[in-house]
Amino acid sequence: MSLYIKISEHFNIKKITEGFLIALLSAGAIYLDWFGLVNNLINTILGLATLYFLLLADKRTWTWTGFFIGVLWFWWIGISFKNYDMAWAIPIPIFILGLIYMAIFYFTFTLAEFIRRILNIEQGQRHRSAPTGFDLVSKVLILLVLSYIHPFGFDWFKPELMFTNSYLGVEKWQFALVLLSIALTIYKKQLLFLFITLLAYPYANHFKEKLTINSLIELHGTHTNVKDKWDNTLKSKHIDAVFIAIREAISKKKEVIVFPESVFALFLNTQPKLMEALQNYSNDITIVLGALYWENNIPRNSTYIFQNGAYTIANKVKLVPFGEENPLPDFMGKWINELFFDGAPDYIASSDFTDYTIHGITYRNAICFEATSEKLYEGKPKNMIVLTNNGWLTPSIEPTQQKILLQYYSKKYGTTIYHAVNMSDSYVVQNGKIIK
Repeated sequence: MSLYIKISEHFNIKKITEGFLIALLSAGAIYLDWFGLVNNLINTILGLATLYFLLLADKRTWTWTGFFIGVLWFWWIGISFKNYDMAWAIPIPIFILGLIYMAIFYFTFTLAEFIRRILNIEQGQRHRSAPTGFDLVSKVLILLVLSYIHPFGFDWFKPELMFTNSYLGVEKWQFALVLLSIALTIYKKQLLFLFITLLAYPYANHFKEKLTINSLIELHGTHTNVKDKWDNTLKSKHIDAVFIAIREAISKKKEVIVFPESVFALFLNTQPKLMEALQNYSNDITIVLGALYWENNIPRNSTYIFQNGAYTIANKVKLVPFGEENPLPDFMGKWINELFFDGAPDYIASSDFTDYTIHGITYRNAICFEATSEKLYEGKPKNMIVLTNNGWLTPSIEPTQQKILLQYYSKKYGTTIYHAVNMSDSYVVQNGKIIK
């Protein structure tokens, strides 16, 4: 009976509602951007409000906030099932994601409680206006480490992402200052402590010199849905479209043309006539495109760079969990692949990222998901070319969230990102700003 009461306490309408509203505030900047509204002031207020209410929240509200963050931030992951004619399965990953982030928020809070008991620190009062100093410190620390918790290698949840398009910086120390100012405001009940947030304004940026966008790069976005892309009867049409775009770019005196991920939905290196044609055109224009690569019975998701009649291959380093590799143990992974992916084998990742040079400028290679991974920004690359296919996850907020993540990393590492996309807009990101 006591266990039943303990569980039922968490299913409190008031706490569920509070958790939903806090999660909605946290996702506010993403959804507003999705609808075409990007406002630094609004996003700053939404981010500060989210953190304020989270620092005040008790365990039950905190736990439900985690559930709704999992749902509101990542519901789009289930959209991919429609491409397998399994629309009925879309709610399954949505609910699982909610439970995963619910568990993360619950167990981090429980860990803080455990530490408090060990240290024999008095528990905070239930009244919202009077959390103890330990309560606030523990929540601040949890929020600081949440961006390092990556379930199944999926690292898209970063609380500081809320401030990407705001008046506040996205560095961890800036986020810590914001949390400190809110915690002190709550603890001391003095609004003056909010002025500490002024120190989190990004006065300096990583661009030590004024960079210019390379206008001679053509980002050729496409709008081909997944079923058409993999339809063998349409392959010739898709191939012809690529060569038409190449010839148009040459006529416009462009030096480089960049196509999205898997613009050729085939193992390109096994097609000698296609390879020869692309190499010939590369004497007039550098061609960067995405296609599959087959070597020693190993499938890879790759970037092909055709330049001066020759080509190089840059293989993907960070694979999409469940989409390209199964992070579960082998016996479970094989069952999942059989059930959802017709037994298709996982792709194989490259051991390290690839940098390549075009006309004297070095670019870091990135394909879709890996461009949103911290690993790809090691060494603070100045330039990055990203190829993406968003066809699996549209229509949804995923392209918007991906764009915000690229802005976040561009701000953090000073990287100019050239992004060619299928099924959503292509763009350049510089100093965290989107340049169409």
